[in-house]
Amino acid sequence: MDKTTGILRVPGAQLHYEKRGSGPLLLVLQGGDGDAGLTEGLADELASDHTVVTYDRRGVSRSALNADDARPWSLHLHGDDVHRLLTELARDPVIVLGSSIGAMIGLELAARHPEQLRVVVAHEPPAMRLLPEPERTEALTFLSKVMTTYEQEGAGPAMMKMLAYNGIDPARMKAEPGARMPPPSEHRSANMELFLGRDLPAVRDYEPDVAALKSSSATIVPAMGRSSGGIAPNRCAQLLGALLERPVVDFPGGHNGLMTHPGAFADRLREVLTDQRP
Repeated sequence: MDKTTGILRVPGAQLHYEKRGSGPLLLVLQGGDGDAGLTEGLADELASDHTVVTYDRRGVSRSALNADDARPWSLHLHGDDVHRLLTELARDPVIVLGSSIGAMIGLELAARHPEQLRVVVAHEPPAMRLLPEPERTEALTFLSKVMTTYEQEGAGPAMMKMLAYNGIDPARMKAEPGARMPPPSEHRSANMELFLGRDLPAVRDYEPDVAALKSSSATIVPAMGRSSGGIAPNRCAQLLGALLERPVVDFPGGHNGLMTHPGAFADRLREVLTDQRP
């Protein structure tokens, strides 16, 4: 699938973004290390009937940070980046599909800039502060322990803890035929360092503004993976649905279903979007 690329300057960084396809604009917000390549297979699937936009989060891969920028990272900062990206690329409200931290960014955008959005599909946002006690304390303590592991032992052991917590076993991961799983690389390793050192604390500290989400003009669709029952982000999606009084929809695969089941995920997203039409 042919694609075009561009660079958008935002405070403290330059965002690399990619566009492909034609039709209504659909922005995909990746989870994981935030490289646009993580969801290349899904973007190609959706490009037959959507203009699909993906981007590298600030500091990731081709989205360079300004050398003198020392601002702390937060979900608000990432949300502002996406707000600026949509201001550049879209004239009308768009569809957003966000997964994991990408879902959190989508929720932040729905709370702060709802005029830019038509639908936000929030797939398993790790919004741990929505959990009731004692689940909340257990989840927040776990994330703090992962950060300590990263500081003391490095990215590899810390990421193995995160993967296991999210129900992902790289040795036994099931994917649909033809799924393109991104291989390990030097820049992906650097991305993981950023995720563990700067994004994970922001995820731990973030609490969605439920009141703003309830009043948002955007349609928010909480979503969960069919094979990720029992993990905390799946539980967060269910709680989000209850708080917003919205049904929770299911998608193929687990927490990383956007990567492992791009074809089936795209088909399911089309069904979900059809259900959201007035």
